[in-house]
Amino acid sequence: MSTLVVCLHRGDALDIEPPVVGREPVESLVTTLGVDDPEDSRVNCLLEGLRVARDIDDAVVAVVSVAGESVAGDREVARQVEQLIDEYDPESAVVVVDSAEDERLVPIVESRVTVDAVDRVVVRQARDIESTYYLLKQFLADEQLRKSVLIPFGAALLAFPVLLFVADSPTVAVGAIAAAVGLFLLYKGLGIDAFVARVPAGTREALYSGQVSLVTYVVGVGLALVGLFAGALGVSGMDAEGLGEFILAMRFAYHSVPWLTAAALAASTGRLIDELIRDDELGSAYVNLPFVALAVGLAVRGFAVYFLERSGVFETVSIPSTELGPVAIDGLRLASGSHLALFILASILISLLGVRVAAYVSGSDVEVGIEQRRS
Repeated sequence: MSTLVVCLHRGDALDIEPPVVGREPVESLVTTLGVDDPEDSRVNCLLEGLRVARDIDDAVVAVVSVAGESVAGDREVARQVEQLIDEYDPESAVVVVDSAEDERLVPIVESRVTVDAVDRVVVRQARDIESTYYLLKQFLADEQLRKSVLIPFGAALLAFPVLLFVADSPTVAVGAIAAAVGLFLLYKGLGIDAFVARVPAGTREALYSGQVSLVTYVVGVGLALVGLFAGALGVSGMDAEGLGEFILAMRFAYHSVPWLTAAALAASTGRLIDELIRDDELGSAYVNLPFVALAVGLAVRGFAVYFLERSGVFETVSIPSTELGPVAIDGLRLASGSHLALFILASILISLLGVRVAAYVSGSDVEVGIEQRRS
């Protein structure tokens, strides 16, 4: 069984015509290269090839070399390998390389003879530096990593002197850059970039397919903006120093939650209608989503009312006394806790109703599917 030990090299041309075959010619080449340049990495590669050939029975050591990186150079490597195969007819090969550029030639050898192993030689004193160099080179060759790391880093370096000149404060400049970098990391880490990239295609698909959810989503966004505007109007005339930020937030929630709930109902209802039109199996999540949105809105509204009543912003709810013929109803004043309990009870009942309706609809779909399979 013969084994071909191939030392691959891409770079400066050798003094003799490759391929160089045999122990004595390779040893002579090692001496020549070592005397000319003792720091040449090819010396270590050739010595490793001699060592591997010594440890393998019936092995032939050869040096395959080409100058420069080009398609013509790769074809020259292929020609030299085919010449060695025609002359020695090896059953397998062991490839010895000393750099990432040389390692890219390994597939050329693999396509022509079975490669048992690839021996990558790194000088022991420079192992960490060499590995760091290759990792950095691979990093710079990756377009996605360059866009994700180098561009933000370069933009931050360019923005720092501009902010320093405008704000005249290193603290403000560093804080602004840190905030921008933090937003970018959240943008990438939460996958917002992938979602934004899918939005145009999803919008086109919704327009072409006539989905109702596209209209309801637009309505939902409009209702959400109205809710935010209503909340801002609700707190605009209040004294922030006398009430505190928490009560202002509760007042904002009190005015904005009904609109936000309506926005969620519009969006979820549109998606539910799309699922019904598509005539697919209707999932329980789509049916239950409007009920969940309404229940959450009631719960948040109830807590906001509770805190506003306790702080004195709102008066407690009272029912005036009325008389309906012979029936007389005394006046009733609801305490803050009772008012909150009614909101919570209503939200729980609505959520349970949603679960029940979703289970009924899903059960009907399952029964229809079973009947279709039987028929």
